[in-house]
Amino acid sequence: MSFPTVRMRRLRRTPALRDMMHKVRLHPSNLIYPVFVDENAQTPIPIKSMPGHSRLPIQNVVNEVRQTFEQGVKAVILFGVPSKKDKTGSEAFAADGVVQKAVRSLKKEFGDGLVVVTDVCLCEYTTHGHCGVVKNGEVVNDLTLGILQKVAASHAQAGADIVAPSGMMDGQVRFIREALDDSGFSQVGIMAYSAKYASCFYGPFRDAAECAPKFGDRKSYQMDYGNPQEALREMELDIGEGADIIMVKPALAYLDIINLAKSKFNVPIAAYNVSGEYAMVKATAKMGWIDEKAAILEVLTGIKRAGADLIITYFAKDVKSWMNQ
Repeated sequence: MSFPTVRMRRLRRTPALRDMMHKVRLHPSNLIYPVFVDENAQTPIPIKSMPGHSRLPIQNVVNEVRQTFEQGVKAVILFGVPSKKDKTGSEAFAADGVVQKAVRSLKKEFGDGLVVVTDVCLCEYTTHGHCGVVKNGEVVNDLTLGILQKVAASHAQAGADIVAPSGMMDGQVRFIREALDDSGFSQVGIMAYSAKYASCFYGPFRDAAECAPKFGDRKSYQMDYGNPQEALREMELDIGEGADIIMVKPALAYLDIINLAKSKFNVPIAAYNVSGEYAMVKATAKMGWIDEKAAILEVLTGIKRAGADLIITYFAKDVKSWMNQ
């Protein structure tokens, strides 16, 4: 049947009808809020390329997260900026490290009401800015795995609910799962950055975390954006190694990858609405070219529609109030 028997506009006539037909619903509980914790900071340090976000002193983290928590967002992911760096990123697994301190503060304040996710990587902690141990100008995969085990175990010891290895080292999920289990943390989950692309959209994050590589790039371990089948293979390997959640990063240019993951794998899918995507919306909204609130609700709904169960986004703190409006 077709027009005039079928009139698609019948179910769009009123706000109540449109709301009744709305299939994909965004909710604050679907979101994870990224927080940058700076061991050197005495007061919040604004991140110029990410308006509205700052690198926070440890003592400010609880108050920042409380604002998000009160908006219905029940999960955060922590990124640390340490007071000192070295070639192997040893501060990443220090018992009194910046992330470990922040985890303990958050769990003391919120208990099991807040899901604390920690980024497990070395780029913020190394003098060279790469995600693993470097020898002769090359990131050495297998030497890095043992350090990542220590980092994950130290985060779990501090109270993290989920660890999120982001370095794209082969075998990282397996090694971290073994380390957690051997340390008595079999209940701690792993959210694997399974399909993390070598993307131009990470620039503001690298400003925020002070982790830009000092030489070369990360294309030898992050993925090429023209190879979708590689993403599926990476995801399958991570699930087989023990990942509880798999992630696609970035989100907007990779909606097809999110959808492929959702159609193929029966595990929760996370997507990272990254810093460059955030900055684009902020910049165009500042110019008056788009409505920021409308744009981000449309963007986040699109990511969810593609198949993401969870979305890491810098807009998390504002979503509930925007939805209510």
